[in-house]
Amino acid sequence: MNLLAIDTSSPACSVALQVGDDVTDRYEEQDREHTRLLTPMIRDLLAIAGLSVQQLDAIVLGNGPGSFIGMRIAASVAQGLAHGADIGIAPVSSLAAVAAQVFAASGAGEVVVAQDAHMNEVYLGAFRRGVDNLPEAIFPECLQSQTLIVGLDASSASRRVAAGYGWERYPALAAANGSLIGSQSEVVHPRARFLLSLGEAALADGTAIRPQDLMPAYLRSKVAQKPASG
Repeated sequence: MNLLAIDTSSPACSVALQVGDDVTDRYEEQDREHTRLLTPMIRDLLAIAGLSVQQLDAIVLGNGPGSFIGMRIAASVAQGLAHGADIGIAPVSSLAAVAAQVFAASGAGEVVVAQDAHMNEVYLGAFRRGVDNLPEAIFPECLQSQTLIVGLDASSASRRVAAGYGWERYPALAAANGSLIGSQSEVVHPRARFLLSLGEAALADGTAIRPQDLMPAYLRSKVAQKPASG
């Protein structure tokens, strides 16, 4: 399967290309540079593989939650490419991509991902290790204040890992949940290569969508509107 994965929901701009079993990727942490970086990264990976957009089976999009502007950039590029190539988009959680990276690098049984949502809140996602080591949501992604996280079993704390920039940004969140977290991962931002397995699972489930039906997972309702089709 030929898949292009992109994520700009955080200060990191990340692109990955899967051609059969081979995966190549690009990743740069340059906040507010996504517009400059994203398209050249995509062109570079496609050129190296000798592949055109029309030869892709789908685009896997890191669909947030995360930076509003960053999410719009990735959504617009994904829509434009998918529309031009007449292929679908598999939108997957950017928080789950962080969890997938932690699972791939450790023996963690659960991962709690927190990303900075500003306004003294984080975007929160909690995942258990599922089939084929894919993240399975413990509860729906949500906005979380710097208080105790409801829905985590204290008995599983020893195999539970915290990941994402939100824990660093808001030390009070870590303090309030110290009894629920066993360790802290160095994984902070999503990498597109860890979207690929999530995207394959979504495509197998038949959840790919048409470009015009894309709705980024903003979580805050005041910005929950479809971006203009690219």
